[in-house]
Amino acid sequence: MDLTHDLLRTIPLFRSLDTASLDRIADAVKPVALKQGEALFRKGDEGNEMYIIEEGAVKIVLPSSVGEEIILTVLREPSFFGTMSMFDGQSRSADAVAMTASRLLVLERDAFIHILQEDEHALRTLLCDLSSMIRKTDDLLEGLCFFSISTRLAKCLLELAEKVSDGRDKPVEIDLTFTQKELGEMVGATRESVNRELKKLREEGIIQLNRGVITISDWESLEELAVPMDF
Repeated sequence: MDLTHDLLRTIPLFRSLDTASLDRIADAVKPVALKQGEALFRKGDEGNEMYIIEEGAVKIVLPSSVGEEIILTVLREPSFFGTMSMFDGQSRSADAVAMTASRLLVLERDAFIHILQEDEHALRTLLCDLSSMIRKTDDLLEGLCFFSISTRLAKCLLELAEKVSDGRDKPVEIDLTFTQKELGEMVGATRESVNRELKKLREEGIIQLNRGVITISDWESLEELAVPMDF
């Protein structure tokens, strides 16, 4: 339980809880393991739990009826997700699929609601998280409607780099846990289109490509590409 306790402390949602409350949550959560590519839940499934990533990566995916996907976000430890259905009691609005072998903790709805009733900070943190989710969806929709593939890809690479970067004074490596097809799903483009754009960025010296690792060599140029052009 000590390791679970330590993990919970790293999550903003639980950070303000006292030791006794944290102990109750640590006792209530249950572990679940996922293989790479395994679905945790599908759009339309009943949603009675929230999830905390202990190790690995999970993509939240909006599927289509013809088998295509748009990746809404990629989550890594120590992220949490699955809270929206806990609030409104509705079914899941997207798929959650493991991008790598992953370990998660599951917290059921009753325990989750009890936390929100007892801790105002946890409620505010959750509302901020939900607001951030809505903003990301708005940004994705805007990009799909109005931005070129090159702009969308540049924005996506910047977001991925900022998650692992300590600063912009040196090259930043993005260790890809996903395929070019999945990168395409993140920007709403085909694998072939993403591959062409990555090669252009490499030829221009903005990035380096090496066995599943993208290195951002020129932040400034990538940021310029991420700004949509006026026509």
